Amino acid sequence: MTRVVCDMMVSADGFSAGLDQSEDQPFGDLDTSILQSWRFDTAEENRAEIDAIVGGAKSFVMGRNMFGPVRGGWTGEWNGWWGPEPPYHAPVFVLTHHEREPLEMEGGTTFHFVTDGIHAALERARRAADGRDVRVGGGVATLRQYLRERLVDEMHLAVSPVLLGSGEHLLADIDLPALGYRITEYVPGGKATHVVLRR
Repeated sequence: MTRVVCDMMVSADGFSAGLDQSEDQPFGDLDTSILQSWRFDTAEENRAEIDAIVGGAKSFVMGRNMFGPVRGGWTGEWNGWWGPEPPYHAPVFVLTHHEREPLEMEGGTTFHFVTDGIHAALERARRAADGRDVRVGGGVATLRQYLRERLVDEMHLAVSPVLLGSGEHLLADIDLPALGYRITEYVPGGKATHVVLRR
């Protein structure tokens, strides 16, 4: 059965990215490197547990901001942050207001640009997943839309012990218990605590 899952890094005060994203600053104007440090410094005994939480996916959905800093109509040759071989190796459905032809990359990743909303993108991703997981890859605004619509089945949060103070807040004004989410497991680590929520 296809699940809709996500995996997001977050500071102790709830921020996952800065503002004013640019090509030089993919996460905006805040130093969010501390949020990612757990990926490279996780105790070996916790690795298997965290890998089981994060899991794999057969297709992905992401917002346009996660694909890149280009705004308005598609111009130039921007093909994402990842170079010629993105890490997805699966279909990726990018939410946008501007049509663009599918973009085939090395390693089996094809970006499809979806202009008719989050439900349409998810339906296409479900079909592509063929019974496997669909992962909502972000960014923050995209994940917030899917959470508000109760479309995410499982969410893994890597909560880093740092305060960022400003930026894009992941859960502001979102009542997770009212939407049916419950914490079902957690794995403590040196650089992050890993929390799993399900509905």
